[in-house]
Amino acid sequence: MRPIPPLKALVALEAAMRLGSFTLAAAELSVTPGAVGQQIQKLEEWLGVALFVRQIRHVTPTAEGSAYFARIQPALAEIVLASRRLQERRNKGLRISMPPSFAAKWFAPRMADLLQAHPGIALSLSTSTAMVDFELDAVDLAVRHFDGVDPQLAVQLLCADEARAYCSPAYAKHFRLKRPDNLQSTTLLHNTQHPQWREWLIRFSTLADAQIETIAGIQFDQSLMAIEAAVHAQGVVLTSPILVEAELAGGSLVEPFGKALPLPSGYYLVHPDVRELPQGVIWLKAWMAERMNATPVPPACSQTTHR
Repeated sequence: MRPIPPLKALVALEAAMRLGSFTLAAAELSVTPGAVGQQIQKLEEWLGVALFVRQIRHVTPTAEGSAYFARIQPALAEIVLASRRLQERRNKGLRISMPPSFAAKWFAPRMADLLQAHPGIALSLSTSTAMVDFELDAVDLAVRHFDGVDPQLAVQLLCADEARAYCSPAYAKHFRLKRPDNLQSTTLLHNTQHPQWREWLIRFSTLADAQIETIAGIQFDQSLMAIEAAVHAQGVVLTSPILVEAELAGGSLVEPFGKALPLPSGYYLVHPDVRELPQGVIWLKAWMAERMNATPVPPACSQTTHR
């Protein structure tokens, strides 16, 4: 007997187990239900055990079948993943993931420049606040807002971060925002990426803890929403300078105090620590570092690489 099971039969088994039906598996594989049944029977003969209990219009995995499927499914998933990644690299496709706020406020306005610099690049952008799993997600490069510590990945600092307070000119005028203590009568716009309002006030104001606790606030799970609320005079937002470039340039936001709270987190480029990177990843990393250094209001930036 050959040491390798019939691979075509494994594909039929995977589909039938996952979908719970020979008919659905057949539709997915573009064959007949009878063909799926024949392939699975062939595998059962090869293994010497029954994988399904067959009844009229219904099949049920046996205990041996379920256990066997649990062992082979991860391997089949790895084959699919490796094949998909190879196809994407062959087609010069490049997939990048980044936080929604960074994508909308910093990356998107510069995409035309990227395509002009590298007209042959085929870019696919996804946005998420979750950490990318390079083993499961088809992503070549990611921007992470974190402390830069991940021994499993290659990590390059794109831009350090700091928290600054911004509001609309009308809001600043209405509440006479001359110094941080004036924030006691305002509404603070909190967001999950920059939740440091209390720390900022302790450092830059003379307000006591009890006074800070009484300041009105609104919580947002997206920096984009908090910034937009500040533009519409709903309060004062604490966020990164690179996320409000356009608003500062257009005058819809101002920085009334000029006080910056340095943060341990920053924007980092991360990818699997491999010996040879796809050319597209090399191009994109270099372009992003160059454009970040040209950003009008960047925090301290560098291209230091950590392993």
